[in-house]
Amino acid sequence: MFSHLHSSAWAITVLLFIIAFFLIKGGKAKAGKILHMILRLFFVIMLVSGIYLLFALWGFAAMYAVKGLLAIALIGLMEVILTRTKKGTLNNAGVLWGAFIIILIIVPLMGFRVISF
Repeated sequence: MFSHLHSSAWAITVLLFIIAFFLIKGGKAKAGKILHMILRLFFVIMLVSGIYLLFALWGFAAMYAVKGLLAIALIGLMEVILTRTKKGTLNNAGVLWGAFIIILIIVPLMGFRVISF
């Protein structure tokens, strides 16, 4: 159950992030702020389900611990991108978006065991 909750929360989170970004960028700050708050709720759902899976299901396997750290970095990148977009100070947009896309590709591949070590 937690595995499906976790993967569904990831999909919804990425979708909410993209929608919130374009709403904020398009000048609809109030709608973007509401979505940003909902996005933070999904961050909590992802973290709780991920920690449960890490400890209870996978026995704190090193690969999943690394995946968790990358996922936390991805959450941080989402927060930085949205916050700086809202404030109008998104200077290193290429670097932030590049790191976001790279980590966004790596995390699901690790979760579905395409990348393993």
